[in-house]
Amino acid sequence: MDPFFDFTGKIALVTGGSRGLGLQMVRAFAERGADVIIASRKLDACEAVAEEVRAMGRRALAVSAHAAKWNEIDRLIETVYSEFGRLDILVNNAGMSPAMPSHDVTEELFDKVVGLNFKGPFRLASQVGKRMYDGEGGVIINVSSSGAIQPVPTIVPYGSSKAALNAMSRSLAAEYAPKVRVNTLSAGPFLTDIAKAWTPEMRESSNNIIGRPGRPDEVVTTALALASPRSSYITGAFWQADGGY
Repeated sequence: MDPFFDFTGKIALVTGGSRGLGLQMVRAFAERGADVIIASRKLDACEAVAEEVRAMGRRALAVSAHAAKWNEIDRLIETVYSEFGRLDILVNNAGMSPAMPSHDVTEELFDKVVGLNFKGPFRLASQVGKRMYDGEGGVIINVSSSGAIQPVPTIVPYGSSKAALNAMSRSLAAEYAPKVRVNTLSAGPFLTDIAKAWTPEMRESSNNIIGRPGRPDEVVTTALALASPRSSYITGAFWQADGGY
């Protein structure tokens, strides 16, 4: 095991961990020794990933939870701490990005987007952050988006909620320092499930520096580096895995 990416004995929770970037991060942590909690709304999908993790010889827990609803988030936290006793790594990955003209956005949709991308992650990060601070410390990674730092039409609630997430990361990093490190992983266009709705051209090229969308596995090194105990001097940071914007 590479000592810079050795997570033996660590416990990680990944929301939205049953598919896309979250699934890649679950696999990466488990392959490097971590026990993993996989959370999303669909329990069967989480269980399938948990079985994959167990086949690696790690402990795994599948939990159905809506990452925007505080009562379900609180239940998730209690379940994790009851089962494992602590949490070392939290990845706030669940999110949604429906595209439509801003003038057509309903209040219901606005609340759903902001709830999943900011309100829920705030609750989870703040509650887990306090527990980490009162315990042995830990790492929180908030998964943001390049849409938060560029003027992108038709996804204004999404980009705005992710911008709020960016600000939240820096503030929580200051609030729970030095025992808890909180950083932002800003993801660009990736060929996850969402890409099924893209045009063939969008799946092959992008207006970033590299000129193409990312493969899901290309998020792994950024997540591992931010979570690594060897990154003990990195907090309040904004790391881009977006092909260059």
